[in-house]
Amino acid sequence: MNTTYELYGAPTGNCIRAAIALEEAGLPYTVQSVDLANGEHRSAAYLALNPAGKVPVLVESQENGPPVVITQSNAIILYAAERASGRLLPDDSLARAVVYERFFFFVTDVIAVSHAAFFLRSAGVPAGQALLVERMFAALESAERYVSDEPYMAGKTFSIADIAAFTITQSVMSQLPWAQLPNLRRWYEQVEARPALARGLKVFDPG
Repeated sequence: MNTTYELYGAPTGNCIRAAIALEEAGLPYTVQSVDLANGEHRSAAYLALNPAGKVPVLVESQENGPPVVITQSNAIILYAAERASGRLLPDDSLARAVVYERFFFFVTDVIAVSHAAFFLRSAGVPAGQALLVERMFAALESAERYVSDEPYMAGKTFSIADIAAFTITQSVMSQLPWAQLPNLRRWYEQVEARPALARGLKVFDPG
């Protein structure tokens, strides 16, 4: 059965994480750029895909049957992992639980906090922003222990936990105290060198 995927998105962290997951999963997909600046995400055609008017959106099409539409970047990442058996999620239930633990640590304790800090800065609440940024960095620094004895965030193999960890680490890398995080630096450089991840990072580059 021929299955294809379309990823609708823009150059945001959530969309880039979804693109990296598709690349690492080895799934065949095309990209549909959504012009957020001109309000394309509020058009009738786009709202028919995602009534919330958010990016990214993944559309799975098969030769027979209606398309499957998935919204929310984390849902897309998990769906891509399920479609690529053994590549981004281990088969062993305990090892998989560890991957989920680390994945949700990054998307809730780190990425969600960074988004909240951004909105507080935009709203002119510097004290609240500073507190959240401090918490985000403390959470990132705690990730040092995850890779102190293992090559990847959830063990010996690359997983969705590394996808979540990489994008947020990259976004604040110039502010991290790298001298105090030798294991995190080693992990970052190792993951950065992955060809599939590098492709995913560039999917929504303009031009």
